[in-house]
Amino acid sequence: MSDSQHTHKPHADHDHDHDHDHSHGPKLQPVQKHDHASHGGSCCSSAAAPSLIKLSETPTEGARLSRFRIDAMDCPTEQTLIQNKLGKLAGVQQLEFNLINRVLGVTHDLPSTAPIIDAIKSIGMLAEPIEQGADAHASPAPVKKPWWPLAVSGIGALAAEVLHFTNAAPTWVVAIVALISILSGGLGTYKKGWIALKNLNLNINALMSIAVTGAVLIGQWPEAAMVMFLFTVAELIEAKSLDRARNAISGLMQMTPEKVTVQQDDGSWIEREAKSIDLGARVRVRPGERIGLDGEVLSGSSTIDQAPITGESLPVEKTVGDKVFAGTINQAGSLEFKVTAAANNSTLARIIHAVEAAQGARAPTQRFVDRFSKIYTPAVFIFALAVALIPPLFMGAAWFDWIYRALVLLVVACPCALVISTPVTIVSGLAAAARKGILIKGGVYLEGGHKLDYLALDKTGTITHGKPVQTDYLSLDSTVESTAEVLAASLAGRSDHPVSLAIANAAVDKQLTLLAVDNFEALTGRGVRGEIDGQIYHLGNHRLVEELGLCSPALEEKLFALEEQGKTVVLLLDSSGPLALFAVADTVKASSREAIQQLHELGIKTLMLTGDNPHTARAIAAQVGIDQAQGDLLPTDKLKAIEGLYAQGHRVGMVGDGINDAPALARAQIGFAMAAAGTDTAIETADVALMDDDLRKIPAFIRLSRQTSNILTQNIALALVIKAIFLGVTFVGLATMWMAVFADMGVALLVVFNGLRLLRK
Repeated sequence: MSDSQHTHKPHADHDHDHDHDHSHGPKLQPVQKHDHASHGGSCCSSAAAPSLIKLSETPTEGARLSRFRIDAMDCPTEQTLIQNKLGKLAGVQQLEFNLINRVLGVTHDLPSTAPIIDAIKSIGMLAEPIEQGADAHASPAPVKKPWWPLAVSGIGALAAEVLHFTNAAPTWVVAIVALISILSGGLGTYKKGWIALKNLNLNINALMSIAVTGAVLIGQWPEAAMVMFLFTVAELIEAKSLDRARNAISGLMQMTPEKVTVQQDDGSWIEREAKSIDLGARVRVRPGERIGLDGEVLSGSSTIDQAPITGESLPVEKTVGDKVFAGTINQAGSLEFKVTAAANNSTLARIIHAVEAAQGARAPTQRFVDRFSKIYTPAVFIFALAVALIPPLFMGAAWFDWIYRALVLLVVACPCALVISTPVTIVSGLAAAARKGILIKGGVYLEGGHKLDYLALDKTGTITHGKPVQTDYLSLDSTVESTAEVLAASLAGRSDHPVSLAIANAAVDKQLTLLAVDNFEALTGRGVRGEIDGQIYHLGNHRLVEELGLCSPALEEKLFALEEQGKTVVLLLDSSGPLALFAVADTVKASSREAIQQLHELGIKTLMLTGDNPHTARAIAAQVGIDQAQGDLLPTDKLKAIEGLYAQGHRVGMVGDGINDAPALARAQIGFAMAAAGTDTAIETADVALMDDDLRKIPAFIRLSRQTSNILTQNIALALVIKAIFLGVTFVGLATMWMAVFADMGVALLVVFNGLRLLRK
């Protein structure tokens, strides 16, 4: 049985462009409300149906999800036929289409899946049930077809043209040769065309079948054969091109090894299939091997190539307690790790699933093309009928000439190139971004990124590392110069405050031996106090120095100079006065400066929003070159800052990594989640998830968005302009049918190849 053993939860219907209002998980943030629709269409389609179709408002209590692989379902034409057929079947409540992997999900309360399989079979397709637990996201096996029918079709079409041109054979011989060519190469097209016509769907197969049949009826045998052959060849090339876009996504899964080395209860190690490994199992990975599952390192240290997940070009050091991800490559040492996610729920699997699901969030250009083509195709068909009938009936023109022109017009005017241009480009862009470690949750964000002109950024964990470190040490008393750091670190080591930890860690790095502290006491909001070798020492902030009456103008001048740099200053004191000064700061990531510079080069202004004090905010902003900085902000204040930018007419993106950023991330045009690798909530809810903490991925995303937008515009312009030219040529009687095929399928292939440029590294 192919049924999942759970009640399927219905998806919400969305059809919004901009504002979002979502609940949020602990890590991140709200996405814009997605438009769950199919990826536009292909040359097979004149109007794409949505990828999620609810046939009833409330699924029944016993509803379950069954999944089927349908090899013939690779474009929205088949999707529409299936939707129309299953929509009439009692008990079917919801349909989910994954055209990338040719998988159909059916939510139903039928006692078996036989009626569903029979209904799909009645429209000329075979539905293979996917067993429970099987991977529905696995790349489908390529559908192999024999090559000889196409060869026969090509030879026949060429022979018919030669025989007709040279008058070397009677007409009936030419007709037989042409008919053999048409039947050997075009039966599939005729079958699809007939099914489409029965369902009142004027797609490319229907239009081509009508055109070829019309050419035969008016005696244009050689031309009919050549048109069918050229169309079949073009479809084959197009299918191969579309497979490249498919494989760019599904090929990611092949990076995960099928087997891993796992420890048994008796301590022995054996190889087992990755999908059979339980959570908590201990797995070993040798140098040079790919990691098969997500986990946490238990022993060993190594460097890991994480490019498949995060897009990082340099290997990352891993040791005990660090996370490792399926599909990454262990380079140096041997590691043992505890499995933290099943094979079908690894970070890589979730990335692939998210990219596939992103096909459903159609970009604005896709929605425009779908609406346009839905009106355009019937209009063209009616216009072709008028061209065939009006001149002969009312103007005394020759029937043969105008029927021929109408048939040519049908072929030229098919919206093949127009409809296919957007989904191929969007799929290619999403796959290219995933390779760079940028997970984009839909075409609407991929296309919308090029409109951003302002970027708001959180500070901690986004621009900075989020881990304070000691940056300055200054001895204020020469009598204790050699021991002041040890004294301060001994006190700091007893506290868990981030500033104290920074001072203690600096001592560890210098391999200093700490002293015993007696009568330790934490002074809330001021510092700590303790007794070392019978002497009382304090380690605290400016306020503590004031309370102890040990401040001076010279000391305040030193404190103010460091605080202006965005640093937190603490002092070591004894009863006589300050002994040493320590400055601690959250350090800026090396990539942040370069990222801000790249954003400025792209014409995007930047604003830092932080809860830290304004001094620190301005200092950090100055270090990295951010245009403006606002400090002392609560989450609601960050939201107001975003609203303020909107009020000024800006298109705003927001970058953050925590729950305190959630309101601002929700309101922004696009919300970017930092360091989302291994974080379920971020991957599932962010508009754009950056799989590591490299801020340079945002300008990379914007460049990709601009390139995608440019290619979408180029493709639509190419399709419309070339078709307009050929329509004019056809109307004046200068175009032939095989020229029409080149005009139609040639432009389709051109826009496909143009869209695939996004996959180039």
